[in-house]
Amino acid sequence: MYLVTGGAGFIGSNLLAALEERGYGPLVVCDRLRSNEKWRNIAKRELSDIVHPEQMFDFLEANKKRLRAILHMGAISATTETNADLIVANNFNLTLALFAWCTRNQVPILYASSAATYGDGTEGFDDSNNEAALSLLRPLNAYGWSKHLFDRRVVRKVAEKKPMPPHWAGLKFFNVYGPNEYHKGSQQSVVAQVYPHADAGAPAHLFRSHRPDYPDGGQKRDFIWVGDVVDIMMWLLDHPEVNGLFNAGTGKARTFQDLASAVYRSLGKEPYIKYVDTPLNIRDNYQYFTEAPMARLRAAGYAKPFTPLEEGVEQYVTRYLAARDRYR
Repeated sequence: MYLVTGGAGFIGSNLLAALEERGYGPLVVCDRLRSNEKWRNIAKRELSDIVHPEQMFDFLEANKKRLRAILHMGAISATTETNADLIVANNFNLTLALFAWCTRNQVPILYASSAATYGDGTEGFDDSNNEAALSLLRPLNAYGWSKHLFDRRVVRKVAEKKPMPPHWAGLKFFNVYGPNEYHKGSQQSVVAQVYPHADAGAPAHLFRSHRPDYPDGGQKRDFIWVGDVVDIMMWLLDHPEVNGLFNAGTGKARTFQDLASAVYRSLGKEPYIKYVDTPLNIRDNYQYFTEAPMARLRAAGYAKPFTPLEEGVEQYVTRYLAARDRYR
């Protein structure tokens, strides 16, 4: 049995699809579906159960002999969420309790960290597993801080040789795009937000640069196709000897203009982009560059190439966004 927390979410539902394609199961989702269209993300999966988060530990106790692994993707992931108490309760305390349960019961766990732990990038983006290096990072929002807080706790446990799960890994996701993110609203990837404008022949809006060293639309991110993120996690499941914190990016930063242009070109159209001021409430903390060094994951043995930006965007647009059924 495999439990995917946040399994009805973006990355979690894509991970469920990959597990099902491999014939792994039974598959169990722990998530809140609420009243939006999030249920459609898992509508094609054969699921053994859907567990509400408040019943998760009861479920774990009842099924601890059957669990092969827990894939913990559940979190409050909105970088704009301001209720720090809620974020800590969900992203730190709950994850800490789940990690402790996996340690006691010797169940493998892979969990979602985030590139938001790196803050403005002043200290770089190296996925160090060193306590001193982690202590220098300064996340810019409560979401990034909550993920960083948990990463530091795990790394300290390792350094102090405390009991651990038999297999664990934390993935620092960079800018992931792909199907099943539609419930995220304004937190959807830029690809999903640009698509309806490109499809209508209207201009897409990108943020103007407020720094002289970057042109408008020249701000850079490490954009990674969700299929590549899932491939990394499936590889980790296959390699229980590999433990630690790892970046999940491509290792190559690209501009927002590149990304938006790729959406138009996937539709056979010329890019049509206009620039707007970055909102004042996020301008001071806005990142102009992120790029994931991937040497640690490569050194651990992961050899599969990452999907080039234009190829990933074309897959997303033609196979999902422009299709009658846009869900995986």
